[in-house]
Amino acid sequence: MSALVSLFTDPATLLSVVVGLLVFATLVTLLGSIGKGAGLESRMKAVAVRREELKRRSRQNIASQGGALRHSDEGFKKRVVERLNLTKLLEDPKVVEQMAQAGYRGPKPLTTFYFFRFSMPFLFLVIAVFYLFLFNDFGLPVMIRITACMVAAVAGFYAPNIFLANRIAKRRTSIMQAFPDALDLLLICVEAGMSIEAAIQKVSQEIGGSSIDLAEELTLLSAELSYLPDRRMAYDGLAKRTNHPGVKSVATAMTQAETYGTPLGSALRVMAKENRELRLSAAEKKAAALPAKLTVPMILFFLPVLFIVILTPAIINIQDTMAKGG
Repeated sequence: MSALVSLFTDPATLLSVVVGLLVFATLVTLLGSIGKGAGLESRMKAVAVRREELKRRSRQNIASQGGALRHSDEGFKKRVVERLNLTKLLEDPKVVEQMAQAGYRGPKPLTTFYFFRFSMPFLFLVIAVFYLFLFNDFGLPVMIRITACMVAAVAGFYAPNIFLANRIAKRRTSIMQAFPDALDLLLICVEAGMSIEAAIQKVSQEIGGSSIDLAEELTLLSAELSYLPDRRMAYDGLAKRTNHPGVKSVATAMTQAETYGTPLGSALRVMAKENRELRLSAAEKKAAALPAKLTVPMILFFLPVLFIVILTPAIINIQDTMAKGG
């Protein structure tokens, strides 16, 4: 037993585990990028279910609620959240919008978020206490170990928020990379005589290979345009779910075009140009920040290797010369 404990508390073993996890995460990321279109069909089916639910809500004449459809949510996490009243204890006015921006809809993801936000601090705290006080104290004083446990609890409390923010950033990046191309396709469909609902539905089918998230949002927009009582609500919903200035400007322009009867094609042409410029400026910003980001890797990895390649032959020659002279 002591050998097993020493094995799990050995810093070299921990380092090996961390390296293995990093390699595994890298492989998962690469394989996920190779087969990124594999989830398109399932995502479109989920949106189709959402469309049917919107249709059912329209038939039931409950449009006055104006919110997202609520699905049934039963299970252990739901019971814990309700009994502890976590929705009031951990109330966050922005969490519903953030969940929609991350692509999670309905009460079940919200319940899951509150459950993990409540449980993760205790989980991190228990793991830190067991490790630092029972397995390996690393020779640290008691107060430092207690502080480390408190830090672990705080990290557990903010871990769901960090995960959600990371998911929102990735989804927004995926949407905005393909959004100008989607506007170009939408412009072509509108100028060809298609209605805006049919054009959006057609573009959602074509743009899925570039961005599944954007295809999902456009399909949902098409469903909301068909079944919501006010078309402005559908455009505002798209702007809130993406939370990007480019999409917000497009939603405003399309709302104004339908309200005042201005040509939709000209508005889409201008919006496509602006979003393409936004995408280009974002790429230029990343390129400008690249030298600063490469400074530390170059100092740590490139320069030592360069010095070794340059100086090693000279050192060998000097040693040979000294050996012959001796």
